[in-house]
Amino acid sequence: MDADAIIIGAGACGLMCAVQAGYLGKKVIVLEKNEKPGAKILISGGGRCNYTNQFATADQFISANPHFIKSAFNQWTVEDTVSFFETYGIFGKEKTLGQLFPDDKNAKDVVEMFTAACSDFGQEIRTKADVKDIDVLPNSFKVTYEKNGKTISLTAKKLVIATGGLPIPKMGATDFALRFARKHQLNIVETAPALVPLTITGKDEEWFAQLSGNSVFCEVSNDEISFEENILFTHWGLSGPAILQISSFWRRGGIVNLNLLPNENIITLLDEERRSNGKTLVSTLLNRFYTKKLTDALGKFLPLIKPVASLTSAEIQLIDQTIHQFKVKPAGDKGYDKAEVMRGGIDTNEISSKTLECKKIPNLFFGGECLDVTGWLGGYNFQWAWASGFVIAQQL
Repeated sequence: MDADAIIIGAGACGLMCAVQAGYLGKKVIVLEKNEKPGAKILISGGGRCNYTNQFATADQFISANPHFIKSAFNQWTVEDTVSFFETYGIFGKEKTLGQLFPDDKNAKDVVEMFTAACSDFGQEIRTKADVKDIDVLPNSFKVTYEKNGKTISLTAKKLVIATGGLPIPKMGATDFALRFARKHQLNIVETAPALVPLTITGKDEEWFAQLSGNSVFCEVSNDEISFEENILFTHWGLSGPAILQISSFWRRGGIVNLNLLPNENIITLLDEERRSNGKTLVSTLLNRFYTKKLTDALGKFLPLIKPVASLTSAEIQLIDQTIHQFKVKPAGDKGYDKAEVMRGGIDTNEISSKTLECKKIPNLFFGGECLDVTGWLGGYNFQWAWASGFVIAQQL
């Protein structure tokens, strides 16, 4: 045997698994297709890496089995992540909504922390290693990969597949885990881009395009859930944190509701303005909350140049519905090129929630994004990656 385990994928889950295996005295070899490990870590949080969220629980994850991750989160908590990073000199600073970023470091430092720790434990990370085949033998696994034109084979009693999901192909993302799972008759929950911008086409496209670059704090909702964060108008539709969040719960043909003034009541504001200065134009009132460009664009729907004292009941109702219940029917999304994560993946019913071992193939483990576990935006998916890496390491 070449090692106690072979880990395919040097992303967040694979790297954490290698380090935690090192703590337990286990020798692993990590195979990474890219030239460098941690490609997705490096671009996370705008290069700063929001490495966990203080509020992470199973409630912020989408899965056909929402209870699946509870065991992993009990074994490796947010506090464990914070403590682990602090051990290596990375201290967290909350930005917004519980997101922790390195206080005085960045994503590159996070990757270097993991690679240095792997080196200290004698764990090998072999980059430019393109895995071509996996043979499931009676008591071991044979992994064949190509590197620099050479074909190399390794054997180990245990195998970890942590190759991530489909987003950002240019970063080396592949469907490797899904292909392997299908080959061995493991069920796959339908996959789709998640945490992804939404597109607008047809008669509404021009209206959104004219607002490109404008951002506004919003409550974005559908029949299932709501989020309060900024939205960003783009020349092809909508982006920004709140849109990325709702995208994971959006299905083609669905409606997205925008409350463009979530912390105010527009009817109350109109009443107050009517009493204090009824000559105030609707546009003047709206300009207190929006850019002039957004206010002007709302003129397609609203009587902007009318004094508030002159508004009819029907016009007030129209303003209320437009501001608080602006309905959008996206045409689609920007796809895996722009998606942060993948929704769906290997069915968690195929995996032990306590160990993350494949039920049908002993000593095979899946972790991270390739499983049907999708977190919200804001460090949640990293927490799942660290937790799943830790849990698997305990079994190697």
